[in-house]
Amino acid sequence: MTDLSKYRNIGIFAHVDAGKTTTTERILKLTGQIHKTGEVHDGESTTDFMEQEAERGITIQSAAVSCFWKDHRFNVIDTPGHVDFTVEVYRSLKVLDGGIGVFCGSGGVEPQSETNWRYANESEVARIIFVNKLDRMGADFFRVVKQTQDVLGANPLVMVLPIGIEDDFVGVVDLLTRKAYVWDDSGLPENYEITDVPADMVDQVEEYREMLVETAVEQDDDLMEAYMEGEEPTIEQLKVCIRKGTRTMDFFPAFCGSAFKNKGMQLILDAVVDYLPSPTEVDPQPLMNEEGEETGEHAIVSVDETFKALAFKIMDDRFGALTFVRIYSGKLNKGDTILNSFTGKTERVGRMVEMQANDRNELTYAQAGDIIAIVGMKNVQTGHTLCDPKHPVTLEPMVFPVPVISIAVTPKDKGSTEKMGIAIGKMVAEDPSFQVETDEETGETILKGMGELHLDIKVDILRRTYGVDLTVGQPQVAYRETITQPVEDSYTHKKQSGGSGQFGKIDYVMKPGEVGSGFAFKSSVVGGNVPKEFWPAIEKGFKGMMDTGVLAGFPVLDVEIELLDGGFHAVDSSAVAFEIAAKGAFRQSMPKAGAQLLEPIMAVDVFTPDDHVGDVIGDLNRRRGMIKDQMAGVTGVRVKADIPLSEMFGYIGSLRTMTSGRGQFSMEFSHYAPCPMNVAEQVIADVKEANAKK
Repeated sequence: MTDLSKYRNIGIFAHVDAGKTTTTERILKLTGQIHKTGEVHDGESTTDFMEQEAERGITIQSAAVSCFWKDHRFNVIDTPGHVDFTVEVYRSLKVLDGGIGVFCGSGGVEPQSETNWRYANESEVARIIFVNKLDRMGADFFRVVKQTQDVLGANPLVMVLPIGIEDDFVGVVDLLTRKAYVWDDSGLPENYEITDVPADMVDQVEEYREMLVETAVEQDDDLMEAYMEGEEPTIEQLKVCIRKGTRTMDFFPAFCGSAFKNKGMQLILDAVVDYLPSPTEVDPQPLMNEEGEETGEHAIVSVDETFKALAFKIMDDRFGALTFVRIYSGKLNKGDTILNSFTGKTERVGRMVEMQANDRNELTYAQAGDIIAIVGMKNVQTGHTLCDPKHPVTLEPMVFPVPVISIAVTPKDKGSTEKMGIAIGKMVAEDPSFQVETDEETGETILKGMGELHLDIKVDILRRTYGVDLTVGQPQVAYRETITQPVEDSYTHKKQSGGSGQFGKIDYVMKPGEVGSGFAFKSSVVGGNVPKEFWPAIEKGFKGMMDTGVLAGFPVLDVEIELLDGGFHAVDSSAVAFEIAAKGAFRQSMPKAGAQLLEPIMAVDVFTPDDHVGDVIGDLNRRRGMIKDQMAGVTGVRVKADIPLSEMFGYIGSLRTMTSGRGQFSMEFSHYAPCPMNVAEQVIADVKEANAKK
């Protein structure tokens, strides 16, 4: 049995290129898990083991590794930075107790770090701030700390000060102990010495230490009083206060260094031990009932409770299907039978492994607080709860973003169709933000995802990992349809064909619903003109038509139907007759109710150097963008805008051309908005033309 207070489940998250994966590599090196550090830019890092990751130098999947530091066990998850893979960050945060937010010393708070920080706030994950890359040109620790306040609304607590900057960056001063950690030029993390604070930094160190102490003692009234009366708190007392404030997210301890040059990393590992919570110090996960409402009970993190765990990731590798599981309560032995409360089926645990990035250690036992992988689970998907068959429970499930872009794909040779089907099945299980459907009319396979990069990687994985060559169509936008005005109407379905016929008459109002309400149905029929037993059939008929609108066959959003009156025939009326009547009524009334095409609008965040701002904004306006905000930074300007997805295809190419390769952008789905008339007409014409070809 292990002491849970010695566990730290942490994630590392940040914007693309802030140095997350390099930071993870250094942690593994320092804790003795690996002996040779691999570099991301050489495509050799431990956690980026997919071919696509090594080539592009980006992280696509979150990878889990375990290691030890000062008798404490770390389960570290390295997450991707690209917005197309935020689902990986989101699901990792769900099962973590703490995190390290990494920021680039020169780039500062970048668009994606904002999204990830927001996710971490929503998941209430305590974190420490690590300002990385202080050896780079233009790096400025104090500017980045200020940005975390202004842009993220965070409250950073400065714990160390850098000694030197850019090429002269040699180490850091620990404000608590007033000691300087100075590394030599060998690049080895262990080659440092602890000295006194450099003479020219004494005043600055005292100033920042005073701010640190003042913020920390606010967590303890007695200490605060003593401090007011001139009594200096001890380092141990301060650490207790900082730990408490970090856990309640009153502030975030801020550190700095250079992961690539191995400077300052030990202090971050110490900070994880000293300030980030153990599994027992985090608010326990709520339990749900079958309707998805909280029951008021919680999954207490303790070995003595019954077994409760959440499957948060599924990965297929050369050893078979791996299900990553965070165990919240109880213990799990090899050979145990566990229940999947979502499917109601039980499965036997054959093999359990602890992950070391791409290697694994066999386990016979795991317990509350552990993050492990189970090999060969059959029917488990991301977000499913695993529990003791005698005590079934459901943990709060995960919510995933809806795909906004799709492409049609067909295998280049006929023989690959079945192979593609199996491969896509595995990929959908691994990534819930990736969806697949078949176009019934053309037989094409439609892949749906979060962005162009997301789908690009999926096609690449199909080609390389599974050996399926695809012909890829143009990206398609997920349009929607809705109505703009109420209409009162009546519809009668009558059919006589020998024997009993079919009859159903309905009077109803069709009107626009609240934004995001989907479909709503109510009946205000009084008297027996439409018997109550036929109401569900009428609702089913209307609801079934919401998938294909009248303008171009796109799904319909936000419609409310109220059944007012109608008529029935004692012999000829049936549920089927009323369902057909409702379908006919929908087709008849939707054009009268001012049907309208909606398009997905993306929240776009563009970073551009100062000298190209005019070009970038002009280009965004041409793309029908609404500029929301401009923020000047030291190295350039960030522009936030709302832009229709249809105008954003291939944008990265144009942005690079305009900014000589220095611009960056990220975008995520924001909302649906009405299409302008000329755009809607073009979309409808294109759909008709495509249908005519079929």
